Amino acid sequence: MATITPTVAKAGNNGSDNVYIATWASIGDSDTCTAIQMCGAADRSVQITGTFNSATVVIQGSNDGTNYVTLTDPQGNAISKTSAGIEQVEELTRYIKPSSSGGSSSSTTVSLLLKGQF
Repeated sequence: MATITPTVAKAGNNGSDNVYIATWASIGDSDTCTAIQMCGAADRSVQITGTFNSATVVIQGSNDGTNYVTLTDPQGNAISKTSAGIEQVEELTRYIKPSSSGGSSSSTTVSLLLKGQF
């Protein structure tokens, strides 16, 4: 079981864009992901890709950094994937991170695009 720390990089077309991408790469079975704190990013979408092998990846948020809940898309559906997909994140939370469970020899990547004032 590893702790996956995301990389965060500017993703905009020029230096004045307030667009970033946070990437948690190679999330395996029972790995723990470190949350990011970019609460000024009101516009967020998440892409989940990789080899799932029965793993479920959910996107979680928290305002206190301790109690996490599964976030939803604009239709109110939990962002919980067993195959590749992309979703807009509805809730604005202080902390956000992926969580993976189940699976056998899974390796997924979560890319979170964030736009806002930082």
